[in-house]
Amino acid sequence: MPQTTDLLLSISAGDRNAIHQLMPLVYDELRAIAASRLKHERADHTLQPTALVNEAFLRLADQTRVNWQGKAHFCAVAATMMRRILVDHARRRNADKREAGGHQIPLQDTLLPSMSPEPVDVVAVNDLMEQLAGVNPRQAQVFELRCFGGLDVKETAAVLEVSEATVKNDWRFARAWLASQLDSAES
Repeated sequence: MPQTTDLLLSISAGDRNAIHQLMPLVYDELRAIAASRLKHERADHTLQPTALVNEAFLRLADQTRVNWQGKAHFCAVAATMMRRILVDHARRRNADKREAGGHQIPLQDTLLPSMSPEPVDVVAVNDLMEQLAGVNPRQAQVFELRCFGGLDVKETAAVLEVSEATVKNDWRFARAWLASQLDSAES
């Protein structure tokens, strides 16, 4: 059976058959990422983990310019894709219901420890992550991989090809920066 990386490279080269071989190898990880991400969404969210995985997988299968580095890299890109799908979904929902005041998600205290457990706007978090990426792209990537991708410190370090200490420092900074920006936006 071909390795995940070989299949990813085949997909990048245009081999559509490799997609069908890849799905069973990565489905459990993608489902875990989706379930982790959706547990932070409102209870009546219309997207289910399976639908989120399927949408992300379809978008990932169309990626022909990615130099895949392996399964962890694929899962990291999948986490980014899932965040974008959820943000797009929230924006569409907000456009339909402007008076609702935005799409709120609760972020765990472990993610943004200085925040109260009150929900925050997923679109606002996304916009702040984009601002952080403009200042320090790696810190934004660390936050995205840990928060939205469910990767641990070791996996994040492997994907970004940095030390675990660097990931820990970037994680602390990104959480503090995002929390301070969210706090100041509420004031």
